[in-house]
Amino acid sequence: MFLEDFEVGQVFRHPGGVVVTADAIKQFAAQYDPQPFHLDEAAAQQSFFRGLAASGWHTAGLTMKMLVETLSIHGGLIGAGFDEFRWPRPTRPDDTLRLEVEVLGLKFSQSKPHQGFLNHRVTTFNQHDEAVLIMTGNLLVPRRPQS
Repeated sequence: MFLEDFEVGQVFRHPGGVVVTADAIKQFAAQYDPQPFHLDEAAAQQSFFRGLAASGWHTAGLTMKMLVETLSIHGGLIGAGFDEFRWPRPTRPDDTLRLEVEVLGLKFSQSKPHQGFLNHRVTTFNQHDEAVLIMTGNLLVPRRPQS
């Protein structure tokens, strides 16, 4: 897709869901975010989370995977920064995550007419339709080549 293929208000949904297992939570945490509430059920029970919780960065990585599978932007997804990035609730073992992307705005570059920016909101939901990640930001998107 090119920038001209998007319209403000469009909503894209990931075609499936991603199941998050306790083992995956621990494996990610062991490598990238080794904190007790991501690694050990007993320690997690005594923590702020009151149970094993995925690293927010694990949730973000799964979100990115679903985002790539949802938006087929010509040349790939190139981030140009975030205005908002938050985790309203933790991702838990056995959660099934799904993703929605809403187009908030389009900006056609004056200085680089071959590209522009797509302002979007990504929300990752669990199986209870509770948001576990919300981010708004901009993607650098090519414009359709002129023939």
